[in-house]
Amino acid sequence: MLLLSLLLIIGPLLLRVFFPYFWTDLVYHTDLLRILLKFVSRRRRRPLFLALDRFLEQVETRPNKAFIVFENKRYSFKDADRESNRIANALRVASVLRPGDTAVLFMQNEPAFIFCWLALAKLGCACALLNCSIRARSLIASVRCCRGATVLIASEELQGAVEEVYEDLQQEGLTTIFITAEELRSSRMKSLIRAAQESSDADVPQTLRADVCFTSPAVYIYTSGTTGLPKAAVITQTRLLAALAVLASNGVTDSDVIYVTLPLYHTAGFLVGFMGSIETGSTIILRRKFSASQFWDECRAHNVTVIQYIGEVLRYLCNTPQRASDKEHAVRLAVGNGLRSDVWREFLKRFGRIQVREFYASTEGNVGFVNYAGKIGAVGRVSFLHKKLFPYAIIQYDTEHDEPVRNSRGLCVEVPKGQTGLLVSKITEIAPFVGYAQNEQQTEKKRLRDVLKHGDVYFNSGDLLKIDHDNFIYFQDRVGDTFRWKGENVATTEVSDIISMLEFVEEANVYGVRVPGHEGRIGMAAVKVMDRMEFECKKTFDHVCRFLPVYARPRFIRIQSSMDVTATFKQLKLKLVEAGFNPSMTTDRLYFLCERERTYVSLTPFIYQQILSHSIKL
Repeated sequence: MLLLSLLLIIGPLLLRVFFPYFWTDLVYHTDLLRILLKFVSRRRRRPLFLALDRFLEQVETRPNKAFIVFENKRYSFKDADRESNRIANALRVASVLRPGDTAVLFMQNEPAFIFCWLALAKLGCACALLNCSIRARSLIASVRCCRGATVLIASEELQGAVEEVYEDLQQEGLTTIFITAEELRSSRMKSLIRAAQESSDADVPQTLRADVCFTSPAVYIYTSGTTGLPKAAVITQTRLLAALAVLASNGVTDSDVIYVTLPLYHTAGFLVGFMGSIETGSTIILRRKFSASQFWDECRAHNVTVIQYIGEVLRYLCNTPQRASDKEHAVRLAVGNGLRSDVWREFLKRFGRIQVREFYASTEGNVGFVNYAGKIGAVGRVSFLHKKLFPYAIIQYDTEHDEPVRNSRGLCVEVPKGQTGLLVSKITEIAPFVGYAQNEQQTEKKRLRDVLKHGDVYFNSGDLLKIDHDNFIYFQDRVGDTFRWKGENVATTEVSDIISMLEFVEEANVYGVRVPGHEGRIGMAAVKVMDRMEFECKKTFDHVCRFLPVYARPRFIRIQSSMDVTATFKQLKLKLVEAGFNPSMTTDRLYFLCERERTYVSLTPFIYQQILSHSIKL
């Protein structure tokens, strides 16, 4: 009896000391199994249970609950159902759209985006979600990715962009173009608003989607294209069904209010914000565009409890002027990815005890991780069960030759804990990789064969990660972003973090550039300086010399007034890499790390020529 009492007293203490994450792990894996069982149960239902059916369940159970709030307009679940019925019935009458066809959405964040997707799903049609900022040739190239599409629906504000390429769109087979406006600039296009108003809100016959199966394409979501042209990732009905759980698995319920400021055409806005809310029955506060200055005021006005972030969003919030009301809000949870450790700490310090759920995933990928323990800097936590369900490996990668390292048997080599390697995940029935629409070449490039066994096939994430001895996993870099100099690999994110520590640096974007006559690529950083502050050459020199080894120090610095980012706030590097350190390629100020003068000096055309002639040694 005494022994039992001692165990009850000492047991929790021993668990905390030797297994500090035991209870956190237990709760997470219990939820994971529950979610998997629900997913399997839904997959077995007949007729097929799709993401759309979950929305229809919400319409039945909570018809009058607010589903979308947008610019002082409120739409209940029943309102959304009726609006989507009107659009679906209008499309049946006024267009050549048939079950199994693909339609293109070229729209900004607005309720009509959601209504249109629901309408197309009710008609049994797939949907391509175009980036609303693309124009001209990029717009046509994106349309070509979903060849066979016959209908395009565009926002009122995008009429001009559509009109510019109208003939090209017709040649690509988009014979019917709708605009979500009453007044049109061209008679060649049709008003979806008028067509919907004249249509019935009667339920759309379920027979129209009778031929839809789990492998049918549901949506095409375009990769952000930070280093090249966007590709259309195929999201199947199975993937969409699985995506329903993303918010629920993080503790979001029907009592939550989620603030969606990220683009609905992208994975974060569509799958996490929109699809996640369909599962939980949460209210979406939808905003046309992200605004750092109005973010917290709108959170307070709508009693927001859950926010989304990606890329640099939280850093933008931290850079706004401080207010006495910074911690006066109802936000309890932030869900997203791409959060730097320093910004994470600053965000919590300034805006209060908000639970941050950083995760790792990609639009087309077949594996993901969640940092459910809240370890700052980590993108997830790994376990035996997770690896058993979704087999993955971190393998050695040769950045110089841009390929995995293989042993004498031709198989890849796993890295030990604490070392960085390429994340690959096995392609299985439960973790498929469908690939990119109309692009078998790029799809095949993502398949890595003979990884751990001859004949196996893995998805090549293109991301470098590492797992520490506590089983937390950390994102290190993109394969294309890591560069090799003086025989050493350099992770650009690590260098960016060091430079960002300088008090006058608002943002840093690090990349490698070629130097004629030298092997590999040398480090260069594009830097945005804080408002009303100056770039300090000597201080920067001392700082990088103190924190970075010689091979990792950026030898060139480019001062920019603003950073080029994608619509989801990921830094763009391609144009910076192409311009290199040539002063004639930019009007931005350029600096060179001069070891002789022990400071950064202006990179003049004379110094540039000396570097090319090898008069200055690197």
